[in-house]
Amino acid sequence: MATVTPLTEDDRAAWRTLWDGYLTFYATTLDEATTAATFARLVDPASGMHGALARDDTGAAVGLVHWLTHPATWSTASYCYLEDLFVAADGRGAGAGRALVEHVRDWAERHGSAKVYWLTAESNATARALYDRVATRSGMIHYQIPLG
Repeated sequence: MATVTPLTEDDRAAWRTLWDGYLTFYATTLDEATTAATFARLVDPASGMHGALARDDTGAAVGLVHWLTHPATWSTASYCYLEDLFVAADGRGAGAGRALVEHVRDWAERHGSAKVYWLTAESNATARALYDRVATRSGMIHYQIPLG
């Protein structure tokens, strides 16, 4: 079973390996400045962003999760947005993904959020199989307008 621990500065190398795997999975790239800023925010308690790693029985990092909270118009409590979740191929099937989702769920509940929500690609069948077991599909369709 996976163990989940909050992300720390000491996790930079392990996080970077998983982050690069996540970006590769989604066939995208980010510049070094964005990657560096992302990690810095994730380990800065004042940033409002949070991160954690899942580790296997040997202590190797096999997954990552990032989340943040924001005010909501349909609740007096905040909503928790699970922005990124990734488990390396060799760590899948051992409960790391479920442990990461549960870690965020527990954190959000302790911090008074009304709900946890996230997005995933329609084609991400492996993750969707897990998500269908641990959450309810909202029925909403995601739209976006790139800026800048």
